[in-house]
This record gives sequence, structure tokens and C-alpha cells, in this order.
Amino acid sequence: MSFDRSIKIAPSILSADFANFGQEIQAIEAQGADWVHVDVMDGHFVPNLTFGPPAVKAFRPHVKTFMDVHLMIAPVDPYIEAYAEAGADMIVAHYEAGPHPHRTLQAIKATGAKAGISLNPGTPASVIEHLLPLCDMVLVMSVNPGFGGQKFIPSSVDKVRQVREMIGDRQIHIQVDGGVDPSTVGPLVAAGADCFVAGSAVFKGGSVDKPEIYGDNIRAIRAAAEAAQG
Repeated sequence: MSFDRSIKIAPSILSADFANFGQEIQAIEAQGADWVHVDVMDGHFVPNLTFGPPAVKAFRPHVKTFMDVHLMIAPVDPYIEAYAEAGADMIVAHYEAGPHPHRTLQAIKATGAKAGISLNPGTPASVIEHLLPLCDMVLVMSVNPGFGGQKFIPSSVDKVRQVREMIGDRQIHIQVDGGVDPSTVGPLVAAGADCFVAGSAVFKGGSVDKPEIYGDNIRAIRAAAEAAQG
């Protein structure tokens, strides 16, 4: 994956039809998704339980773009290799998931996957300053992780701006996850984010039988983002 700061829409398949994951992934990619975002939750670090490595391995053949796997699990280090082997292109771990986030990023890089660090809403941006040399992406959570459909936290815009200033000219993406839709994406773009996770905002109203609605939703988010980009 070559680096660029163009707008990237990464639908979260947590909002997809669980009985039709393969078709859902194909539908969102055909309708303009740039990445496919996989939310992994353990029922411990966050209050929900989702996809283990076998599920991610099953998704992989259907993903033709870029599979971005967000590990909301603790401890995270013992599972990194399994998710890499399952086919993750990018593995994102939480700063809060363990005592040694630097070691966690090293472990991700050692698998050959791209590495990201995620920050919960209550975690200040400043904690990742010394981790940036190992990062391909910083994920700013704009809701508390664990459930889809939550309301966007406005202070996330300031955190994105702080992360962007720390990154400087380094080739590091800034992703935002939580409450992203056409009404919230503009200020995030203006603050410096380039990649946006959207679950219900992409999947609402559509299905594998009505995939054009996914396309309409993706285009609406992209149009609002690009308008803010200028």
C-alpha cells in the first residue's frame, strides 16, 4: 500500500449482516469502500465479543482492497501473530491494552503487517509521541469502544489536531472511529484525519440485495470529507 492522504472510507463489518459476510464485503468494495475495517472485541477490554482469528481468516479471501483489523483486546500481544496469519494488512492495538505499547508495535511490525496505535477518548494524544516512529497509523476513538451506533464525542476533533501536529511530515495515517457520518466528518478532515471508519452510517438501509444504498452512504461521507479538504 503506497502512502497518500486522500480520503479513505473504511466500513466496519460489525454493522454488516452476520449471515452474509462474504457478500457484504464484496458489496461495500464494489460500492466504493477503500478499506474493510474489522472490529475485534474480547468481552474484557470492551463489553462486547466479536471475531477470532478463524473468522478473520474466513473474511480474507473476500477482501480485495485492504483489511484493517482493530484489536480491542487485552492482553493483546499473545494474539498479534494469529491475526497477522489470518491475513490482516494493518493491525491496530490500543495504547491502553497493556503496559508496553512500544513492544506491542514492534511485535506487529515483526509479522510484516502495518502497525497502528489506538487511543480511547479519555487518553491524551501526548502519550503516543515516542511511539510514532513505529506507527503506520494512529486511530482516534471518537466514542468509547465496544458498541456501534454511539454518539460522536466532539473533543475528538481537538485530539486529531494534536496528533496531526505531532506527526509532522511522517507518513502516518490518522483514522477516526465512532459516530462518523456526513455531519461529523468535515471538522475531522480539517483537523488532519484522512481515514474514516463508519458502521451504521454505511450499512443503514442497505443489504446485499440493495447494495446501491451502501454506495450512496459511502459517497455522502466522502463528499462531505472532500468538501472539507478543499
